[in-house]
Amino acid sequence: MEGIEISDFAAEGKALARVNDLVVFVPWAAPGDVVDIQLTRRKNSYAEGRIVCFHKFAAQRVEPFCEHFTVCGGCKWQHIPYPAQLNYKHKQVTDQLIRIGKVLPEEVLPIIGSEQQMFYRNKLEYTFSNRRWLTTDEVALPLPAQFEGAGFHIPGRFDKVLDIRKCWLQEDVSNRIRLFIKEFCIEHAYPFFDLRNQTGFIRLLIVRTSTSGEVMIIVVFYEDDTQKRETLLNAVKLNFPEITSLMYVINGKCNDTITDLDVLTFSGKDHLIEKMEDLRFKIGPKSFFQTNSRQACRLYAITRQFAGLTGNETVYDLYTGTGTIAAFIARNAKKVIGIEQVKEAIEDAKVNAALNNLTNIDFFAGDMKDLLTDVFIDQHGKPDVIITDPPRSGMHDDVTEAILTASPKRIVYVSCNPATQARDLSRMSARYRISKIQPVDMFPHTHHVENIALLELNV
Repeated sequence: MEGIEISDFAAEGKALARVNDLVVFVPWAAPGDVVDIQLTRRKNSYAEGRIVCFHKFAAQRVEPFCEHFTVCGGCKWQHIPYPAQLNYKHKQVTDQLIRIGKVLPEEVLPIIGSEQQMFYRNKLEYTFSNRRWLTTDEVALPLPAQFEGAGFHIPGRFDKVLDIRKCWLQEDVSNRIRLFIKEFCIEHAYPFFDLRNQTGFIRLLIVRTSTSGEVMIIVVFYEDDTQKRETLLNAVKLNFPEITSLMYVINGKCNDTITDLDVLTFSGKDHLIEKMEDLRFKIGPKSFFQTNSRQACRLYAITRQFAGLTGNETVYDLYTGTGTIAAFIARNAKKVIGIEQVKEAIEDAKVNAALNNLTNIDFFAGDMKDLLTDVFIDQHGKPDVIITDPPRSGMHDDVTEAILTASPKRIVYVSCNPATQARDLSRMSARYRISKIQPVDMFPHTHHVENIALLELNV
């Protein structure tokens, strides 16, 4: 296909063009580009393709700031100016509410952008691999002497890792520590992990930071070699005194997850403390926490505002996680009930409530659709307000029905997926009017957007 103009962005962040009745999805393009496209996949109503030639660049294009752009797979919109990114995200929210939810809120507020567009993440995970990805430029050169790399998995290639020289997502201490560990292991001939053959020594590096300057490092080893491990960790400790928690895991499993493994403290504390407003949250090596702390604080403050609390309400916080939203609203409510399926998250939530001297929150672990029953509501009180922050898949039908049966005056629905949120809002629209929508950008340079909806009971 020659001389095709890119016209818009699709829901998952790919640019799109319309050729007669065919929609063509194209990565790394911008609306206004005129390009030649080679199709890589074709269905009846759509196709996927890649750009083979640019005839004209969009006027709104900017120079990508990362050398790994188009290869890494992350930060796919960095060639688009940030104000334009916000416009596309706002349009995405509105379009999905209308197209999927068949609802149009009374008010869609302007999207709230992130004050930090770079170095905004508080957690990153790097893979150490003996099969690093060779870029197009490297393939044209003689084979390199070493194939070890530390970085991110190439999309669609589970066993290949792109060696990252600089990542713009997390504060620079993350880059310095990763590069130090990589060079140390190469210099000392410590084998990098081979995912296909399940061999090697150094496997993963997890870096967590807090806005107060604390740094947690978790090094994951495949083999348990005490001498090698302690030599490496002592070198990390000596060279990076800013590390407040230095921890390690031995993971000899086939998968990378560490949730079922012991995380051992080598030096420092076994946790970080994150601060939001006057609240403090304890974050352990396995804790879930929003990865953009500063913007999460704004997200939770708006959620509290939408809840319209006077101090006399019973609030149910569904999918409470580690209880961050529950903590944000507790001082404005009579009682808060937090419900979450993951037992470990509930334990963290209880710790965080105690850390902030919040005595009016009760947490319960269990499957939402099984726990949120008439008996449960009779026992703990009918909710005046329900706050729900489900996973990307949205709410189970039974949960939606339980919310409708409870009939709270207000529902505040926080979502990381406007498409499933639109579906759920449609299910509740007969009983509730959608009075406000507030998009919040948590992840600059990506298509992802958080969305807060306020639903008020029809009277």
